[in-house]
Amino acid sequence: MKKLLLLTVFLSLTAVYTVKSQGFQAPADGKAVVYFTRVTVYGKPTSFEFFHQDQYIGVFKGSQYMRYECDPGTQLFWASSENKEFITAELEAGKTYIVMVDVIMGVMKAHVGLTPISANNMEKFERAKGLILKKEPTVTPEEKIAKMNKKLAKFITQKLEMYESTWKNEKNFKHLSADMAIPDDQL
Repeated sequence: MKKLLLLTVFLSLTAVYTVKSQGFQAPADGKAVVYFTRVTVYGKPTSFEFFHQDQYIGVFKGSQYMRYECDPGTQLFWASSENKEFITAELEAGKTYIVMVDVIMGVMKAHVGLTPISANNMEKFERAKGLILKKEPTVTPEEKIAKMNKKLAKFITQKLEMYESTWKNEKNFKHLSADMAIPDDQL
């Protein structure tokens, strides 16, 4: 009887861990969540670094994803590789969004692309959803985030100045609109 009870407790804890570690997780009250998903195996060894406005938020490579929770409203996300790719966003509280991380052939290193997707784009949505349901998110430790924000402070400032003064007017960066939120019944 004692063994059965221990087995039941173990299986219950394992199930809770699995549910919490992978799959879609609702944002905290008053927040929005963005999943940055990279489903392609092309350029697998190439790491891309991710930023939210003037803050480094994480890094990952290969077929992975990152869950990022933030305040609703107007936001600017960007990624860095051989190029710098930006995406503007208008996020609603309590909503979930997906940005596909594209790998594009570069000269010395793969370029990064950021494409907002909605549930209406069935092929891309199903690929991103499959990844999120299958794996745990990549999590960059808080210590590394703090260290990289210090290390990259000048770099971040320079790239945001370039974005404001030149890139946002010359390049056609994509936009993640509030209506692109994934309906709860499809998560």
